[in-house]
Amino acid sequence: MIYDMPLYRPPSEARSLIFQVTLGCSYNKCKFCLMYRGKRFRMRPFDDIRADVEEMAREVPYVGRVFLADGDAVACKTDFLVDVLRLIRSKFPRLERITSYASPQNLLRKSEAEMKRLREEGLDILYYGIETGDEELLGKIDKGVTYDEIVEGALKARKAGFPLSVTVILGLGGRSGSKRHIAETARILNDIQPEYIGALTLMLGPLEEWYAKQMGAADWEWLDKMELLGEIRDLVAQLDLKDSVFRSNHASNYLALKGNLNRDRSRLLKTIDTAMSDPNSPLLRPEEWRAL
Repeated sequence: MIYDMPLYRPPSEARSLIFQVTLGCSYNKCKFCLMYRGKRFRMRPFDDIRADVEEMAREVPYVGRVFLADGDAVACKTDFLVDVLRLIRSKFPRLERITSYASPQNLLRKSEAEMKRLREEGLDILYYGIETGDEELLGKIDKGVTYDEIVEGALKARKAGFPLSVTVILGLGGRSGSKRHIAETARILNDIQPEYIGALTLMLGPLEEWYAKQMGAADWEWLDKMELLGEIRDLVAQLDLKDSVFRSNHASNYLALKGNLNRDRSRLLKTIDTAMSDPNSPLLRPEEWRAL
C-alpha cells in the first residue's frame, strides 16, 4: 500500500492502520491549517480502497485499530462509507475500532438517520475540530461555521451515539484576543460535553507573519511561552465538564497534561502552576522539541 502524502492522523492513532478513503480536505480554507493545501480533494474509488484493505489484511490481519484518512472521510456519501466500513470489518477479525476526522460542515450535511447508520455500521469515534468558540475569531480564521453550527453538528453526532474527540487551539486569537478566545472556547466545550478534549498550540513556522496579517489587526501579536501556559490554565479553570478526558500531549504544546474533568481539575491546575513558576521547569517541553 502506497500513501498519497502528506498523511496526518491524531496523536491517539499512532498505532492505527490508516486507510485513505479521501484525499485532502473537502473544505480546506481554514487559515490556521496548511495540512492539505497541496492536495485537491477527492474520494478514492472503492476498488482502490478495497485493494489496499485486502493487501493489508494479508500483511497484518490482526490489526486492532483503523483510522480513515485524509481530512474528513465523513464527507463521503453515506452508502459509500458504509460499504467501506463493512469491507474493513469483514477483513480484520480483531478490530476494536474505526475512527475518522469529521468537520462541522459534513456533520451538518448528514441527517440524524445517516449519522446513526454510520455508528451502527462500525464507525466508532469522530475527531472534531472546534478550534475556538469565539464567534469573531471563527470568522477571522475562515472556519466556515458559527458557534451554534459547531454545537449543532457535535450534538447531532453525540445523539447518534458517537464519542467525540474535539480539538482546540491555544494562541489562535493572539495576545489581544486571548481572554475572549479562552472564555468562549470553555463555553462551547461546556455546551457540547465531549468525551475527549485535545489542546494544541498554534504553530505555523515560516507562515507566522502571513497568519498575523490575516488576522486583520496591526497590533496582532503571538503569545510567549508563559502566556500560552496561562491560556491552558484559564481554560482548565473555566471548564465545567461531567466526564471528559483532557489532554495537551500534542507535540506543539509546552506542557503535556492528561486528566479527567472536572475530577482532576485541582491536580491539573497545580501542575500548570508548578510549570509556570519556573520557565526552565523540567515539566516543560524544550523549544527544539516542539513540532507542528
